[in-house]
Amino acid sequence: MIRIGIIIGSTRPGRNGENVARWVHDLAAKRDDAHFELIDLADFALPHLDEPLPAAAGQYAHHHTKAWAQRVASFDGFVFVTPEYNHSTSGALKNAIDFLYGEWQDKAAGLVSYGIDGGVRAAEHLRQVLGQLKVADVPAQVTLSLRHDFEGFTVFRPAEHQEAMVATMLDQVVAWSGALKPLRAAA
Repeated sequence: MIRIGIIIGSTRPGRNGENVARWVHDLAAKRDDAHFELIDLADFALPHLDEPLPAAAGQYAHHHTKAWAQRVASFDGFVFVTPEYNHSTSGALKNAIDFLYGEWQDKAAGLVSYGIDGGVRAAEHLRQVLGQLKVADVPAQVTLSLRHDFEGFTVFRPAEHQEAMVATMLDQVVAWSGALKPLRAAA
C-alpha cells in the first residue's frame, strides 16, 4: 500500500500547523487507497544543518540525521503543511528538507499552506526546493487563510469547501506516488 507522510512544517510554540495537519490526517484516514501518518518535525529536534558531508553523498554522521532519513525513506509521498513566514516556508521545514537528498527523490508531494493570504508564497518557494530534489509536486493545493479559515487568526475552523480541496490534492498525491514507484524501485 502507498504510504504518505503528512509533515507538520513548523516547530514554533503555539503553531497552527499541528491542528491543520491533524485535520488533513483525519480526512485522509477515511480513505482506503493509502496509509497516512503524521510526521512532526518537533519530534526529531533537528539542529541547524550539522552534517559534515553534503546530503547528496548519503553518508550521515549523526544519529538525528539517520533517524530522519529512515523516516523519510519509508514513505512514497508527502503532504507538506507549511506556514508562511516572511513570504517563504518555515526555517525548520527548509532545514529538515536540506538534511537529506536521495530519500526525497522520485516521490510525490502535495502542499497545504496557511497564512494571511493562504500561504501561497511559502508554497511556491517550497515547490522550487522540492523540484531540485526530484520531488513531483501535484498541482492541487490547499490554501488556508488566517482571515477566513481561522477565528481570531489562531483557532482553526476551515471553510467547508476546503475538504474538497484536500480530497483533490490527496487523490493526486496518491496517484502520483504510485506512478513514481517504478522510478524508486530502479534507484
